[in-house]
Amino acid sequence: MQLENIDLTKLSVSPANMRNAKKPPDISDILPSVRVRGVLVPLLVRPNGSADTFEIVAGRRRYHAATTVAEEGGSDGPLPCAILEEGDDAAALEASLIENLVRENPDEVTQWEQFTQLVKKGRKAAEIADTFGMDEKTVGRILALGNLLPPIRKAYGREEIDAATVRHLTLASKAQQKSWLALFKDEEAYAPRGGQLKAWLFGGASISVSAAIFDMADFKGQTISDLFAEDGYFADADQFWEAQTAAIEAKKAEYLENGWSDVQIIPQDSYFQTWDHEKTTKRKGGRVYIDVSAKGEVTFHEGYLTAKEARARETGQTSGATEKPVRPEITGPMTEYINLHRHAAVRCELAASPYVALRVMVAHAICGSPLWNVKVQEQRSRKEAVTESIETSVAEARFDESRRAVLAVLGFDADEPTVTLGHETRNGMSGLLLRLLDVPDSVVMEILGVVMAETLAAGSDLVEILGVHLDVEMADYWTADAAFFDLVRDREVLTALLTDVGGASIAAANASEKTKTVKGIISDHLTGENGREKQENWLPRWMAFPPSAYTERGGVGTVSAAERAKWMMEDDESSEPEPLDAAETAPEKDEEERIAA
Repeated sequence: MQLENIDLTKLSVSPANMRNAKKPPDISDILPSVRVRGVLVPLLVRPNGSADTFEIVAGRRRYHAATTVAEEGGSDGPLPCAILEEGDDAAALEASLIENLVRENPDEVTQWEQFTQLVKKGRKAAEIADTFGMDEKTVGRILALGNLLPPIRKAYGREEIDAATVRHLTLASKAQQKSWLALFKDEEAYAPRGGQLKAWLFGGASISVSAAIFDMADFKGQTISDLFAEDGYFADADQFWEAQTAAIEAKKAEYLENGWSDVQIIPQDSYFQTWDHEKTTKRKGGRVYIDVSAKGEVTFHEGYLTAKEARARETGQTSGATEKPVRPEITGPMTEYINLHRHAAVRCELAASPYVALRVMVAHAICGSPLWNVKVQEQRSRKEAVTESIETSVAEARFDESRRAVLAVLGFDADEPTVTLGHETRNGMSGLLLRLLDVPDSVVMEILGVVMAETLAAGSDLVEILGVHLDVEMADYWTADAAFFDLVRDREVLTALLTDVGGASIAAANASEKTKTVKGIISDHLTGENGREKQENWLPRWMAFPPSAYTERGGVGTVSAAERAKWMMEDDESSEPEPLDAAETAPEKDEEERIAA
């Protein structure tokens, strides 16, 4: 590379220049200094075929500034230039990109355009990464933008689409991208973004490939590769769980073969509580607990006894018998069905009780993270039938009315699926705050009720506390449907349900019938068909507030949560603080009437 002063008339902008475009660049920030001192930093140029003309690889803005000064009647003298070797387009592209990266970080779309040209000219991703001081994965992420339709890529370059949304769109098919783009362009439609887009594209919550404890080489299902994360995730959750469950059972058998006295699998709706267990050895009767999370992650806790068992052993009161693991009363999908329906009913009542919602929200603010990371409780399940059951429920229909009223007050799109995180106002949070400052306190309380209801976690102790406090009558919100009956597969439980609706004699008479027949009899009692006595407003025990079980086997998540909530409420009543003066806590009369309306 050599330095020379080259006349303006012998310079032109190279097609390899990453800033090359028909539209002249913005030079307002550098033009004043060029007028006074000229161009001080050399342009990167290379011969363009003739003996005395050159094309600019980097320095397009300096060149245009110098040209403008010359047109104004100022200096038209030569410009300082660093001359590259002739002919290597890839090297010229790299030189242009390196200089621009140093001076001003180009957006990812601009980097993609340049990296794509380098790939076409023979550069590999690893070579590009070495040249620009990036890791190969970062280069791969930028090149992945090539999977996007051009209109989406341009919108991302204009910052109309956020990075999280683009990340998921790079994994979508062209047909899916076209469908999403149509929603994005339609001012009357809602285009899902971020995590909602991922669920829209791939059908619900995703499970990471890293969660698998089975050999991925033997997995027959599909996985989605994600260049933006450490690994991919499973396209079909049901296929994953089939393989994961088989691997868990195989691991359990392996533990038993290796001499462990007992291995217990903790279902998705429960957790291994270390505080309620004590570490011990295999020789002293320690068992293995396999903890399975809803995200598919599996944790193995080796060598533990319950605290009660450990104390009994210490005092010599053990009978020597090992507790036999029992089958949970209800399955994981049924637990999810119950949790979502009870959650839907509670949040419907909570949205109509803003003063309770205020207290729940304050508790969230105090006990949450310092930045209060807000997430919306998705009203969906891995099973399509459960999702449909929730979407068509009375609770969801009533809550949707409250949500639409709030969307209208805030000036949001009436078809937004949620108020929380569902709409990006023109001026962000500041614009939303200005809107809220203009509405009455009573209306803000109604908005608060809906937002708190949307962010209330299903299956949590809070649902149990609120269900009791708000006197939620599940019979007002739920009736048995096909999804419910499909999830009941345990004969003992079915017999108990039939006893509930038809009486002990009918249950005993049909004890040996097929489960399909028993379900039909239960359904007849609920509808009054086929000569059966109709049972009005029937609820399975799991659904009620507070809930209870049909067997002693356990495994009913709502019952466990209710017992914890009851314990906390009893403890809270024993140490209840002095109440504030009624005048301090009571809402204004007109505010009560506004909320009631």
